[in-house]
This record gives sequence, structure tokens and C-alpha cells, in this order.
Amino acid sequence: MAEARSYCREKYTDLATIDHMNDVKILNDMADLSRMVYSEFSYRAWIGLYDNVNSWRWSLTNTSFYKPGESEFRNWATGQPNNYGSRQHCVGMHSDGLWYDDPCDGPLQPVCSDITGSNVTFVLAPTTMSWSDAVIYCREHHTDLASVRNMEENQKIEEQASGLFVWIGLSREPWKWLDGSRSTFRYWIDGEPNNRDGNETCVAANFGNSGKWEDWPCHYKRAFICYSALTVFKQVIKVRLVKQSSSLDLNDPAVLEDILKELRQNLRDQGVTQDVRLSWRKQADGKVFHKEKKKEKKKRNKIRMTRKTDL
Repeated sequence: MAEARSYCREKYTDLATIDHMNDVKILNDMADLSRMVYSEFSYRAWIGLYDNVNSWRWSLTNTSFYKPGESEFRNWATGQPNNYGSRQHCVGMHSDGLWYDDPCDGPLQPVCSDITGSNVTFVLAPTTMSWSDAVIYCREHHTDLASVRNMEENQKIEEQASGLFVWIGLSREPWKWLDGSRSTFRYWIDGEPNNRDGNETCVAANFGNSGKWEDWPCHYKRAFICYSALTVFKQVIKVRLVKQSSSLDLNDPAVLEDILKELRQNLRDQGVTQDVRLSWRKQADGKVFHKEKKKEKKKRNKIRMTRKTDL
């Protein structure tokens, strides 16, 4: 995966980001399975999706609350975090004060924080809830879900928890695109991602299974898919239409779409085959077309007459 990323960034833009099913169809049509035969697990190719297992962050993002190094304090149990099943993206504190990564939908009681200046008080919520609901609850009733800046605060939360396994405010965002895209499209094979080997943090598309995705250890040798970013130009053109029928409503959505279809066909007839997208720009009142005012029409006719005289 690392070698594929370096190659794509040197020769193109990056490893492929896949935004929708149309991208999947294009890749399935392009894939040459005869050239994707490996000693094991054939027909797979790296794409640009990866799981950054070290991207932990506190729900309380106010930087003034943390002294240098305090936002990086951790008290993991041995072997943690392990991202078992590729689903453990939130953090709970066990009765012994040690931390474990856990599925975010697990029902646990959260420990909230009340913050005044640099002083903090911890409060155990009365009911169990998911991690995201815990953030909402703590922000409504207190300051936020608890951040832990040092061992002293860890001990205070452990005492508040009274032997329970509780949510604290640490979590991470799973599965990101290498190019920084915010695309949320996913096309996993059933049962994936599963982190079967404990370190499956890179993603390959399986073209033996309709291009669906699997998580894999990043050191495997695979084919890979790069992409090049296209330069996009946007141009606004003002048009004037003459109605052949007084009953025709040019702002009718069906009429607008018919005009666009005709314009697209005209472009194709003139040999324009690139990816050109046409759309109407609505004005402040939500309409595309307005009837031309008489003053503007007279002015335009005057300009025409002047040009004719000049010629």
C-alpha cells in the first residue's frame, strides 16, 4: 500500500478515491483479471481508503483546557487499542482505571465533566447510552464528555465510576481517504471490514466479487488504482429565448430540462465529447427566466441599428 501510494502521488494525483456506484462500474469495466493473478488472493487492487488507528481525539476540543502534552495522555490496558472486528472506535474506562477501545454503539454510562476555568469536576450520568448520545447528553447537562489530562484525573473518574465500565471522551474517525476526500461512499463485502489479522488497516477492491471492498494488512503486494484530478472550468452564459407560444412557461421544470437536453445534443453534434455538465442558474426569486423589460428591448434594438449603420 505504501509503495502504491508513493507511485500514484509521483505519477498521478493519489490512490483512487471512489465516490459512487458509477466509479465502481467504471473500475469493473476496466479491470483485466488475467493480469491480476497472484500467488494468493487474486483479483484484488489497492484503493485509497485506510484506517488510521492512531487518530484518537477528545470530544472537548477547546485547546486552552489542555497544557502541553495533556491532550496526548493515555492509560491503555495491555494490548489496547486493538480495534477488534474493525468496529472499536470509542473508548471506555474499566473498573481498574485502564482504557479499552470499544464499539461506539455499546450501551455504557458516561462520565461527564463540569469545567470552570482550569478546574474540572466529573459526574457519572444516571443511564446507559451510546458514545455519540453520551456526547449529546454531557453537552446538554454539563460541559462535555470527560477528557483525561493526567493520572490524577484518571483516578477521580475511576472513583466516580464506582466499579463500572464507563464512556470517556476519546474516539477516532474510522476509514479515511488518502487524498483527504470527505466521501462517505462505502462498498464493503458482507462481513467486512473485520480486521481478521489484527492489523487490517488498508482496503482493496475485489474484482472477483464485483469490485467490493475488503480490509487487508498493508504490506501485501497488490495491483493498485491511481487517479488524476481533472481541471474543472465553470462558465456562466446568459441566454435570451423567444417564445413561440404565449402559453409556454419557460420556468416550468420540464421545459427547462427539455432545453438542456437540446443544448447537450447540439454540443455532441458539434463534436464536444468531454464531460460537460449543463445546469440553470436560478436568480434571487428562484426563477431562471424573466420577461425582458421594454427599456432593455429598446436599448438592444438601438444597439443593433447603430451597428448596422456603422457597417
